[in-house]
Amino acid sequence: MAVNFGKKTRKSVDSEQLIGRARPHSEDFEQAVLACCIMEGGQDSVTLCIQSKITANSFYLPAHKVLWEAIVAIYDEGLPVNEIFLAERLKSVGKLEPIGGIDFINRICDRIDTPAHIAHYVKRVRDLELVRRVVAASMTNIERAYSEAENLDDFIEKAENEIFSISSDRVSDGAVPIKKSIDSAVNTIQLMLNNRGELTGLSSGFTDLDRITFGFRQSEMVVLAARPSMGKTSLATNIAENAVLPRKGRTPIGVLFFSLEMSSEQLAMRMLCGRAGINMTKLHDGFISHSANDSLYAAAKEIQSSPLWIDESTNIAILEMRAKARRMCSKEKIGLIIIDYLQLIYGDNRVPREQQISEISRGIKAMAKELRIPVIVLSQLNRDSEKEKRVPKLSDLRESGAIEQDADLVLILAKQAACDDDGEGQTNGDVIIRDLIVAKHRNGPIGVVQLAFVRSLTKFENYVDEKICE
Repeated sequence: MAVNFGKKTRKSVDSEQLIGRARPHSEDFEQAVLACCIMEGGQDSVTLCIQSKITANSFYLPAHKVLWEAIVAIYDEGLPVNEIFLAERLKSVGKLEPIGGIDFINRICDRIDTPAHIAHYVKRVRDLELVRRVVAASMTNIERAYSEAENLDDFIEKAENEIFSISSDRVSDGAVPIKKSIDSAVNTIQLMLNNRGELTGLSSGFTDLDRITFGFRQSEMVVLAARPSMGKTSLATNIAENAVLPRKGRTPIGVLFFSLEMSSEQLAMRMLCGRAGINMTKLHDGFISHSANDSLYAAAKEIQSSPLWIDESTNIAILEMRAKARRMCSKEKIGLIIIDYLQLIYGDNRVPREQQISEISRGIKAMAKELRIPVIVLSQLNRDSEKEKRVPKLSDLRESGAIEQDADLVLILAKQAACDDDGEGQTNGDVIIRDLIVAKHRNGPIGVVQLAFVRSLTKFENYVDEKICE
């Protein structure tokens, strides 16, 4: 039996399955919601509806839409929502007779005896609205699929985001009693007192940094910025390594690493040599001892079993990145996302670059809040600090001030302030001291911590020695 994939098949599917069928709805439940609002006078019932995201589009039948809009208008004016005011409102705008006159309003009110069950009616109406939105999105995607005008990746990304948007809209965000927030804050304070400053977030692995930040917290957008060749990718890799590999008293944390600049093999090589303590130059030359070779294999075995996932996609848009992160978090227990780096995320070329970066920055912050985990995003600094021979600052974040506004924590990796412009602050020819400037901290203090960068291992370590630059 031949199968056709052209326009003829589309017409057959439309006529048999979609056209001529009413979208999912319930006249009874819609009228029950309206009746509750009218019977109760419009205070608590209308408030509950609005908090539950009930709008005119929540009602399928046109007359119900008109009646709801009148109810909201009267409610906004602070007047009682009853048959008299409704009839007057609808009559003044010429909509009373078209929906059936005062008799229609009276019939609505007669549908129920009490507004006590309004929450159940509202939920049913809201659920059916979301189902209709799914139907509409599906029909749109069918048209897109047959138009053959879109790239497959773009098509799938749009379809997925439309459905996820509907799914996200199921939950109504509302205010919560302060009691819950106070209880949580008291528990955190008690934990800190009992454990003498125990971290309240994910440890970076660097003692001085953790002392200032108290760890990376859920829903935080953390920006790690630097000029090229300062070691920001190495620092991000070290933070990922610290999270995924077990340490005394700490459980490994799953990490999703978006590497837009380096391949997964290059990142693995850095992590492997750093963990094994092997000089990468000697490794390239082919000269390592038997003990170093044993350390290499031991490190490889340890990292292989770690909960680290690397996505090395290029030309990835923020929507696609959020979709990938969302899917990953639904399948695996991810506790941290790292993005290397922000300026390489694909933007809409139809708008100025600054606006693109602003949209990307907002998308990253939204991803952190949506998944309720910290997201560390690397970013470039502009050249102003180098031209003016000064310490980098927040305003040096490249291409957009939106990054500074969206970030909860901004870390700037730079040369030591005490070193000469041409000096690197070396010791033993292999260790470079870097300043890690905590330039913005929404939930705590700012300051500067020092880290030791071991060049042969491309790895940062805690700085425990005296100041090197005189």
